[in-house]
Amino acid sequence: MASPDQTPMPDLTPMPDLTPMLDWRDETIPVSRRFDDPYFSLGGGLDETRHVFLAGNGLPGRFRDGFRIAELGFGTGLNLLAVLLAHQGPGHLHFTSFEAFPLPAPDIARALQAFPEVAGVADPFLRQWEAGATVLKFPHLTATILLGDARKTLPAWDGQADAWFLDGFSPAKNPELWSDALMSEVARHTAPGGTFATYTAAGHVRRALAEAGFTVTRQPGFGRKRHMTTGVLGLGATASGMPPA
Repeated sequence: MASPDQTPMPDLTPMPDLTPMLDWRDETIPVSRRFDDPYFSLGGGLDETRHVFLAGNGLPGRFRDGFRIAELGFGTGLNLLAVLLAHQGPGHLHFTSFEAFPLPAPDIARALQAFPEVAGVADPFLRQWEAGATVLKFPHLTATILLGDARKTLPAWDGQADAWFLDGFSPAKNPELWSDALMSEVARHTAPGGTFATYTAAGHVRRALAEAGFTVTRQPGFGRKRHMTTGVLGLGATASGMPPA
């Protein structure tokens, strides 16, 4: 402890570098230089979101007042916007996303030009994001974006999800977001009968989710991807693999 006449030493712990570091493909597709991976499918990002994350979780058919979605990898916010398009009420949804390298609003706006269909919901999102908000409010949904390393922020989160969107960069290029420990945290923060969906069918990811307590199923993927993965936690699954609404 410093004596009264001593100046405390400054905290020299380096701040984490949250710079996304982007390249652009075809003018509107952001590609992470950090992970050498695009932020969404080159063959139709919005369609892939609907196929993988919405249909893969049995949505919007399961939506109800208070339904909770959680996501690893916020990126351009495209998954959030797809949910907003799919849910016009009644009922209020809760969306929580974990993001280590948040994109600035101008970069997100540039990327979303590829999807004119989302313009109506993108504008209010971008206004809030540009103002620095991480709790985003919409008529039938509240989204909370938790910034930082998910290996720290997810274990500290006190919430649960009814459906998970596992949308980090490729497991081969971003293994930290697909570790056994983090998949266990996903399960720990899933309501009984809750689900997950992800574009990847990597064997180690499927095994980690199965060991964490999910019944894991390989499904047809989107576009040129042969397979994707879905799962249900605990009891209450129907023959279709989705929990009852």
